[in-house]
Amino acid sequence: MEIILYLSAALISVAFLVLVIYLSKTLKTLQETLKGVTKTLDGLEKQLDGVTSETTLLLQKTNALAEDIQVKSESLNSVVDAVKDVGSTVTKFNGTLKNLAESFDIQVEQSKEKVSQIVQWSNVFLELKEKWNARKQVKNEAELLEVKRVRSK
Repeated sequence: MEIILYLSAALISVAFLVLVIYLSKTLKTLQETLKGVTKTLDGLEKQLDGVTSETTLLLQKTNALAEDIQVKSESLNSVVDAVKDVGSTVTKFNGTLKNLAESFDIQVEQSKEKVSQIVQWSNVFLELKEKWNARKQVKNEAELLEVKRVRSK
């Protein structure tokens, strides 16, 4: 019976040895896996630092661009206001010209009769002047004939 006890102890020792060997291999594999994970995490940390710095630069550039757009937008607003002022000035000018043209048309309509009378009187005056000049010319010719006749005698 003692032999059974020794054999049992030997069998338990061998089983324990096999268990320790497999456990040792498993721990070595786990150690290598953890080293790989550590390297991967280190690489990811470096990449994340690079991405963070690039993101910071991109954010700074975006802020600068937004500020530039804001400044240009404000200056463009003054241009738009100036164009609006020019448009309103042109509109007022057109209204003034329209009013002047309408008042001119009204005055022309009111003055048509007067202008017509002035033209008629001008025609009468021109006819009188022509008659006056014709009489004067006839008188001068008569005087010339008289002078010639007096000389020829």
